[in-house]
Amino acid sequence: MKILSKALTKISLPLLAFVLAVFSGGILIAFSDREVLPLIGSPWKFFTAALHSAGNAYLALFQGSIFDSNLVKDGSFLRGFYPLSESLLIATPLILAGLSVTLAFKAGLFNIGAQGQFIFGAIGASYIGFSFDLPPVFHVLLALITAIVFSALWGGFVGLLKAKTGAHEVIVTIMLNYVATFFLLWLLKTHIFLRPRALNPLAPPVHDSAKLPQFLGSGVRLNIGIFIAILATYFVWWLLNRSTWGFRFRAVGANAAAARTAGISVAFVTTAVMAISGALAGLGGAVQTLGSQFELTPDVAGSFGFDAITVALLGRANPIGTVFAAILFGALRAGGLTMQANTQNPIDIVLVIQALIVLFISAPELVKFIFRLKGIKSGTSVTSKGWNG
Repeated sequence: MKILSKALTKISLPLLAFVLAVFSGGILIAFSDREVLPLIGSPWKFFTAALHSAGNAYLALFQGSIFDSNLVKDGSFLRGFYPLSESLLIATPLILAGLSVTLAFKAGLFNIGAQGQFIFGAIGASYIGFSFDLPPVFHVLLALITAIVFSALWGGFVGLLKAKTGAHEVIVTIMLNYVATFFLLWLLKTHIFLRPRALNPLAPPVHDSAKLPQFLGSGVRLNIGIFIAILATYFVWWLLNRSTWGFRFRAVGANAAAARTAGISVAFVTTAVMAISGALAGLGGAVQTLGSQFELTPDVAGSFGFDAITVALLGRANPIGTVFAAILFGALRAGGLTMQANTQNPIDIVLVIQALIVLFISAPELVKFIFRLKGIKSGTSVTSKGWNG
Protein backbone atom coordinates (compact mmCIF):
# COMPACT_ATOMS: atom_id res chain seq x y z
CA MET A 1 0.00 0.00 0.00
CA LYS A 2 2.83 2.37 0.81
CA ILE A 3 4.46 1.71 -2.55
CA LEU A 4 1.15 2.31 -4.34
CA SER A 5 0.54 5.50 -2.35
CA LYS A 6 4.04 6.76 -3.17
CA ALA A 7 3.54 6.01 -6.87
CA LEU A 8 0.19 7.82 -6.93
CA THR A 9 1.79 10.80 -5.21
CA LYS A 10 4.49 10.96 -7.87
CA ILE A 11 2.04 10.98 -10.77
CA SER A 12 -0.73 13.07 -9.20
CA LEU A 13 0.73 16.53 -9.84
CA PRO A 14 1.84 15.91 -13.45
CA LEU A 15 -1.55 14.34 -14.19
CA LEU A 16 -3.43 17.25 -12.64
CA ALA A 17 -1.19 19.68 -14.52
CA PHE A 18 -2.16 17.93 -17.75
CA VAL A 19 -5.86 18.11 -16.82
CA LEU A 20 -5.58 21.84 -16.16
CA ALA A 21 -3.74 22.36 -19.45
CA VAL A 22 -6.43 20.47 -21.39
CA PHE A 23 -9.20 22.39 -19.63
CA SER A 24 -7.50 25.73 -20.32
CA GLY A 25 -6.92 24.69 -23.93
CA GLY A 26 -10.61 23.85 -24.27
CA ILE A 27 -11.55 27.33 -23.11
CA LEU A 28 -9.15 28.81 -25.66
CA ILE A 29 -10.63 26.63 -28.41
CA ALA A 30 -14.15 27.73 -27.52
CA PHE A 31 -13.33 31.43 -27.45
CA SER A 32 -11.46 31.22 -30.76
CA ASP A 33 -14.50 29.68 -32.49
CA ARG A 34 -16.34 32.28 -34.56
CA GLU A 35 -19.64 30.44 -34.11
CA VAL A 36 -19.38 30.43 -30.32
CA LEU A 37 -18.58 34.05 -29.50
CA PRO A 38 -21.81 35.55 -30.95
CA LEU A 39 -23.78 33.40 -28.48
CA ILE A 40 -22.18 34.94 -25.42
CA GLY A 41 -25.38 36.88 -24.70
CA SER A 42 -27.25 33.60 -24.14
CA PRO A 43 -25.38 31.76 -21.38
CA TRP A 44 -26.87 28.29 -21.94
CA LYS A 45 -26.42 28.36 -25.72
CA PHE A 46 -22.95 29.76 -25.28
CA PHE A 47 -22.01 27.00 -22.82
CA THR A 48 -23.35 24.17 -25.00
CA ALA A 49 -21.75 25.61 -28.15
CA ALA A 50 -18.43 26.05 -26.36
CA LEU A 51 -18.58 22.49 -25.02
CA HIS A 52 -19.41 21.20 -28.48
CA SER A 53 -16.54 23.13 -30.07
CA ALA A 54 -13.95 21.95 -27.54
CA GLY A 55 -15.31 18.40 -27.66
CA ASN A 56 -15.05 18.21 -31.44
CA ALA A 57 -11.50 19.53 -31.32
CA TYR A 58 -10.37 17.01 -28.75
CA LEU A 59 -12.20 14.21 -30.56
CA ALA A 60 -10.24 15.07 -33.69
CA LEU A 61 -7.07 15.17 -31.59
CA PHE A 62 -7.86 11.66 -30.32
CA GLN A 63 -8.64 10.40 -33.83
CA GLY A 64 -5.36 11.76 -35.12
CA SER A 65 -3.24 10.35 -32.31
CA ILE A 66 -4.82 7.17 -30.92
CA PHE A 67 -7.69 5.59 -32.83
CA ASP A 68 -9.75 6.56 -35.84
CA SER A 69 -12.81 4.43 -36.56
CA ASN A 70 -12.95 5.85 -40.08
CA LEU A 71 -9.84 3.81 -40.91
CA VAL A 72 -11.46 0.50 -39.97
CA LYS A 73 -12.19 -1.32 -43.22
CA ASP A 74 -13.09 -4.91 -44.06
CA GLY A 75 -13.25 -5.86 -40.41
CA SER A 76 -9.64 -4.83 -39.75
CA PHE A 77 -10.08 -3.26 -36.32
CA LEU A 78 -6.35 -2.86 -35.78
CA ARG A 79 -6.14 -0.56 -38.80
CA GLY A 80 -7.92 2.04 -36.72
CA PHE A 81 -4.84 2.27 -34.50
CA TYR A 82 -2.69 3.64 -37.33
CA PRO A 83 -2.71 7.11 -35.66
CA LEU A 84 -1.21 5.52 -32.53
CA SER A 85 1.67 4.20 -34.60
CA GLU A 86 2.29 7.74 -35.88
CA SER A 87 2.26 9.07 -32.31
CA LEU A 88 4.84 6.45 -31.30
CA LEU A 89 6.92 7.25 -34.39
CA ILE A 90 7.10 10.91 -33.38
CA ALA A 91 7.65 10.02 -29.72
CA THR A 92 10.64 7.74 -30.41
CA PRO A 93 13.35 10.39 -31.00
CA LEU A 94 11.70 12.53 -28.33
CA ILE A 95 12.12 9.72 -25.77
CA LEU A 96 15.83 9.51 -26.52
CA ALA A 97 16.33 13.28 -26.42
CA GLY A 98 14.28 13.49 -23.21
CA LEU A 99 16.44 10.81 -21.59
CA SER A 100 19.52 12.90 -22.33
CA VAL A 101 18.05 15.79 -20.36
CA THR A 102 16.78 13.50 -17.60
CA LEU A 103 20.17 11.90 -17.04
CA ALA A 104 21.86 15.28 -16.82
CA PHE A 105 19.22 16.52 -14.37
CA LYS A 106 19.98 13.59 -12.06
CA ALA A 107 23.62 14.62 -11.97
CA GLY A 108 22.77 18.25 -11.19
CA LEU A 109 23.42 19.44 -14.73
CA PHE A 110 21.24 21.29 -17.24
CA ASN A 111 21.61 19.78 -20.68
CA ILE A 112 20.04 22.51 -22.78
CA GLY A 113 22.14 21.28 -25.71
CA ALA A 114 20.06 18.27 -26.73
CA GLN A 115 19.19 20.14 -29.95
CA GLY A 116 22.82 20.39 -31.05
CA GLN A 117 23.59 16.84 -29.95
CA PHE A 118 20.54 15.63 -31.89
CA ILE A 119 21.88 17.38 -34.99
CA PHE A 120 25.33 15.80 -34.70
CA GLY A 121 23.80 12.37 -34.31
CA ALA A 122 21.74 12.97 -37.44
CA ILE A 123 24.85 14.11 -39.32
CA GLY A 124 26.80 10.97 -38.40
CA ALA A 125 23.94 8.62 -39.24
CA SER A 126 23.21 10.36 -42.54
CA TYR A 127 26.82 10.29 -43.72
CA ILE A 128 27.20 6.58 -43.07
CA GLY A 129 23.74 5.97 -44.48
CA PHE A 130 24.32 7.45 -47.93
CA SER A 131 28.08 7.07 -48.35
CA PHE A 132 28.52 3.30 -48.05
CA ASP A 133 26.95 0.15 -49.48
CA LEU A 134 26.96 -2.38 -46.65
CA PRO A 135 24.90 -5.38 -45.53
CA PRO A 136 21.60 -4.20 -43.99
CA VAL A 137 22.13 -5.08 -40.30
CA PHE A 138 25.78 -4.01 -40.27
CA HIS A 139 24.93 -0.78 -42.11
CA VAL A 140 22.30 0.20 -39.52
CA LEU A 141 24.60 -0.65 -36.59
CA LEU A 142 27.50 1.34 -38.06
CA ALA A 143 25.27 4.36 -38.67
CA LEU A 144 23.91 4.23 -35.11
CA ILE A 145 27.37 3.82 -33.57
CA THR A 146 28.73 6.71 -35.62
CA ALA A 147 25.85 8.91 -34.45
CA ILE A 148 26.52 7.94 -30.83
CA VAL A 149 30.25 8.73 -31.13
CA PHE A 150 29.69 12.10 -32.85
CA SER A 151 27.12 13.29 -30.34
CA ALA A 152 28.97 11.87 -27.32
CA LEU A 153 32.04 13.88 -28.28
CA TRP A 154 29.88 16.98 -28.78
CA GLY A 155 28.21 16.56 -25.39
CA GLY A 156 31.38 15.45 -23.61
CA PHE A 157 33.11 18.64 -24.76
CA VAL A 158 30.61 20.62 -22.68
CA GLY A 159 31.30 18.46 -19.63
CA LEU A 160 35.03 18.83 -20.10
CA LEU A 161 34.76 22.61 -20.34
CA LYS A 162 32.73 22.74 -17.14
CA ALA A 163 35.08 20.37 -15.34
CA LYS A 164 38.27 22.15 -16.35
CA THR A 165 37.24 25.80 -16.58
CA GLY A 166 34.00 26.05 -14.59
CA ALA A 167 32.09 27.26 -17.65
CA HIS A 168 28.35 26.97 -16.97
CA GLU A 169 26.82 24.18 -19.02
CA VAL A 170 23.63 26.15 -19.68
CA ILE A 171 25.46 28.95 -21.46
CA VAL A 172 27.81 26.59 -23.28
CA THR A 173 25.07 24.25 -24.51
CA ILE A 174 22.87 27.12 -25.68
CA MET A 175 25.73 28.58 -27.69
CA LEU A 176 26.69 25.18 -29.08
CA ASN A 177 23.12 24.71 -30.29
CA TYR A 178 23.68 27.69 -32.58
CA VAL A 179 27.07 26.32 -33.63
CA ALA A 180 25.53 22.95 -34.52
CA THR A 181 22.67 24.55 -36.44
CA PHE A 182 24.90 26.76 -38.59
CA PHE A 183 27.49 24.01 -38.99
CA LEU A 184 24.72 21.84 -40.46
CA LEU A 185 23.71 24.62 -42.85
CA TRP A 186 27.32 24.94 -44.01
CA LEU A 187 27.78 21.18 -44.25
CA LEU A 188 24.75 20.79 -46.50
CA LYS A 189 26.37 23.16 -49.01
CA THR A 190 29.57 21.12 -49.33
CA HIS A 191 30.10 18.67 -52.18
CA ILE A 192 30.15 15.77 -49.70
CA PHE A 193 26.67 16.35 -48.31
CA LEU A 194 24.86 18.34 -50.98
CA ARG A 195 22.65 16.13 -53.15
CA PRO A 196 23.78 16.23 -56.80
CA ARG A 197 21.91 18.82 -58.87
CA ALA A 198 20.00 19.99 -55.78
CA LEU A 199 19.36 23.72 -55.45
CA ASN A 200 18.33 23.61 -51.81
CA PRO A 201 20.59 22.33 -49.00
CA LEU A 202 19.60 18.68 -48.94
CA ALA A 203 21.73 15.57 -48.40
CA PRO A 204 21.33 12.39 -50.47
CA PRO A 205 18.81 9.91 -49.04
CA VAL A 206 20.20 7.07 -46.96
CA HIS A 207 20.38 3.69 -48.67
CA ASP A 208 17.67 1.13 -48.02
CA SER A 209 20.20 -1.03 -46.16
CA ALA A 210 20.64 1.76 -43.59
CA LYS A 211 16.94 2.32 -42.92
CA LEU A 212 15.46 1.06 -39.68
CA PRO A 213 13.20 -1.93 -40.48
CA GLN A 214 9.44 -1.55 -40.14
CA PHE A 215 7.76 -4.37 -38.26
CA LEU A 216 4.04 -3.68 -38.77
CA GLY A 217 3.94 -3.84 -42.55
CA SER A 218 4.80 -1.43 -45.34
CA GLY A 219 1.73 0.73 -44.71
CA VAL A 220 2.80 1.61 -41.16
CA ARG A 221 5.88 3.79 -40.66
CA LEU A 222 6.61 2.67 -37.10
CA ASN A 223 10.02 0.97 -36.99
CA ILE A 224 12.40 -0.74 -34.60
CA GLY A 225 13.49 2.67 -33.37
CA ILE A 226 10.80 2.37 -30.69
CA PHE A 227 12.59 -0.72 -29.32
CA ILE A 228 15.88 1.17 -29.36
CA ALA A 229 14.21 3.88 -27.29
CA ILE A 230 12.84 1.29 -24.84
CA LEU A 231 16.29 -0.30 -24.46
CA ALA A 232 17.82 3.13 -23.90
CA THR A 233 15.21 3.83 -21.22
CA TYR A 234 16.09 0.58 -19.44
CA PHE A 235 19.78 1.44 -19.74
CA VAL A 236 19.31 4.86 -18.13
CA TRP A 237 17.12 3.38 -15.38
CA TRP A 238 19.69 0.65 -14.70
CA LEU A 239 22.57 3.11 -14.82
CA LEU A 240 20.97 5.44 -12.29
CA ASN A 241 19.48 2.88 -9.92
CA ARG A 242 21.52 -0.31 -10.17
CA SER A 243 25.08 0.69 -11.02
CA THR A 244 27.98 2.15 -9.08
CA TRP A 245 28.42 4.88 -11.68
CA GLY A 246 24.77 5.82 -11.33
CA PHE A 247 25.24 6.20 -7.59
CA ARG A 248 28.17 8.52 -8.24
CA PHE A 249 26.12 10.51 -10.74
CA ARG A 250 23.28 10.96 -8.24
CA ALA A 251 25.72 11.75 -5.43
CA VAL A 252 27.28 14.57 -7.44
CA GLY A 253 23.82 15.83 -8.37
CA ALA A 254 22.71 15.85 -4.73
CA ASN A 255 25.82 17.51 -3.31
CA ALA A 256 28.97 17.91 -5.39
CA ALA A 257 31.09 19.08 -2.43
CA ALA A 258 30.13 16.07 -0.32
CA ALA A 259 30.73 13.73 -3.25
CA ARG A 260 34.19 15.22 -3.76
CA THR A 261 34.95 14.71 -0.07
CA ALA A 262 33.87 11.09 -0.41
CA GLY A 263 36.47 10.59 -3.13
CA ILE A 264 34.27 10.88 -6.20
CA SER A 265 35.85 12.69 -9.14
CA VAL A 266 33.32 15.41 -9.88
CA ALA A 267 35.21 16.42 -13.02
CA PHE A 268 35.05 12.90 -14.44
CA VAL A 269 31.38 12.51 -13.53
CA THR A 270 30.52 15.84 -15.17
CA THR A 271 32.30 14.89 -18.38
CA ALA A 272 30.91 11.35 -18.44
CA VAL A 273 27.33 12.43 -17.80
CA MET A 274 27.39 15.02 -20.55
CA ALA A 275 28.98 12.54 -22.96
CA ILE A 276 26.30 9.90 -22.26
CA SER A 277 23.58 12.55 -22.45
CA GLY A 278 24.93 13.68 -25.79
CA ALA A 279 25.01 10.08 -27.02
CA LEU A 280 21.34 9.60 -26.09
CA ALA A 281 20.26 12.77 -27.90
CA GLY A 282 22.39 11.85 -30.91
CA LEU A 283 20.81 8.43 -30.98
CA GLY A 284 17.49 10.24 -31.27
CA GLY A 285 18.86 12.14 -34.27
CA ALA A 286 19.97 8.87 -35.85
CA VAL A 287 16.57 7.24 -35.32
CA GLN A 288 14.87 10.27 -36.87
CA THR A 289 17.16 10.19 -39.90
CA LEU A 290 17.19 6.43 -40.45
CA GLY A 291 13.63 5.71 -39.39
CA SER A 292 11.34 8.35 -40.83
CA GLN A 293 13.06 11.29 -42.55
CA PHE A 294 15.74 9.35 -44.47
CA GLU A 295 17.61 12.49 -45.53
CA LEU A 296 19.51 15.24 -43.79
CA THR A 297 17.86 18.67 -44.01
CA PRO A 298 18.45 22.00 -42.21
CA ASP A 299 15.42 21.33 -39.98
CA VAL A 300 16.14 17.67 -39.26
CA ALA A 301 16.05 18.35 -35.52
CA GLY A 302 12.83 20.34 -35.64
CA SER A 303 12.08 21.20 -32.02
CA PHE A 304 12.97 17.77 -30.62
CA GLY A 305 15.91 19.06 -28.59
CA PHE A 306 13.89 21.83 -26.97
CA ASP A 307 10.80 19.68 -26.45
CA ALA A 308 13.09 17.21 -24.68
CA ILE A 309 13.47 19.68 -21.82
CA THR A 310 9.70 19.87 -21.43
CA VAL A 311 9.41 16.08 -21.61
CA ALA A 312 12.03 15.65 -18.88
CA LEU A 313 10.22 18.18 -16.70
CA LEU A 314 6.85 16.50 -17.22
CA GLY A 315 8.44 13.11 -16.54
CA ARG A 316 9.87 14.47 -13.28
CA ALA A 317 13.43 13.54 -14.34
CA ASN A 318 12.49 9.87 -14.21
CA PRO A 319 13.30 7.57 -17.17
CA ILE A 320 9.88 5.87 -17.12
CA GLY A 321 8.09 9.18 -16.65
CA THR A 322 10.07 10.60 -19.56
CA VAL A 323 8.77 7.83 -21.84
CA PHE A 324 5.13 8.53 -21.01
CA ALA A 325 5.66 12.28 -21.33
CA ALA A 326 7.28 11.81 -24.75
CA ILE A 327 4.39 9.62 -25.91
CA LEU A 328 1.95 12.31 -24.75
CA PHE A 329 3.80 14.98 -26.71
CA GLY A 330 4.04 12.67 -29.72
CA ALA A 331 0.27 12.18 -29.58
CA LEU A 332 -0.33 15.91 -29.31
CA ARG A 333 1.88 16.58 -32.32
CA ALA A 334 0.34 13.80 -34.44
CA GLY A 335 -3.24 14.62 -33.46
CA GLY A 336 -2.77 18.34 -33.93
CA LEU A 337 -2.70 17.95 -37.70
CA THR A 338 -6.01 16.06 -37.71
CA MET A 339 -7.55 18.59 -35.35
CA GLN A 340 -6.59 21.41 -37.68
CA ALA A 341 -7.90 19.59 -40.75
CA ASN A 342 -11.22 18.50 -39.21
CA THR A 343 -12.15 21.49 -37.07
CA GLN A 344 -10.14 24.38 -38.57
CA ASN A 345 -8.60 25.01 -35.17
CA PRO A 346 -4.99 26.15 -35.64
CA ILE A 347 -2.30 23.64 -34.74
CA ASP A 348 -0.86 26.34 -32.49
CA ILE A 349 -3.49 25.26 -29.95
CA VAL A 350 -1.38 22.13 -29.38
CA LEU A 351 1.66 24.30 -28.71
CA VAL A 352 -0.39 26.30 -26.21
CA ILE A 353 -1.41 23.10 -24.43
CA GLN A 354 2.23 22.02 -24.26
CA ALA A 355 3.20 25.41 -22.84
CA LEU A 356 0.41 25.24 -20.28
CA ILE A 357 1.60 21.81 -19.16
CA VAL A 358 5.05 23.25 -18.52
CA LEU A 359 3.53 26.23 -16.73
CA PHE A 360 1.49 24.09 -14.34
CA ILE A 361 4.32 21.58 -13.84
CA SER A 362 6.68 24.41 -12.85
CA ALA A 363 4.09 25.85 -10.46
CA PRO A 364 3.05 22.86 -8.30
CA GLU A 365 1.78 25.10 -5.52
CA LEU A 366 -0.72 26.61 -7.96
CA VAL A 367 -1.97 23.14 -8.92
CA LYS A 368 -2.34 22.15 -5.28
CA PHE A 369 -4.19 25.37 -4.55
CA ILE A 370 -6.64 24.89 -7.43
CA PHE A 371 -7.45 21.31 -6.45
CA ARG A 372 -7.23 22.02 -2.70
CA LEU A 373 -4.57 19.37 -2.18
CA LYS A 374 -2.86 19.02 1.16
CA GLY A 375 -0.07 16.85 2.39
CA ILE A 376 1.42 16.22 -1.06
CA LYS A 377 4.99 17.30 -1.62
CA SER A 378 5.55 18.79 -5.01
CA GLY A 379 8.92 17.11 -5.40
CA THR A 380 9.41 18.85 -8.70
CA SER A 381 11.73 21.80 -8.80
CA VAL A 382 14.88 22.86 -10.55
CA THR A 383 17.32 24.97 -8.61
CA SER A 384 20.77 26.37 -9.30
CA LYS A 385 22.19 23.14 -7.82
CA GLY A 386 20.19 20.82 -10.02
CA TRP A 387 17.02 18.81 -9.97
CA ASN A 388 15.09 18.19 -6.78
CA GLY A 389 12.59 15.41 -7.29
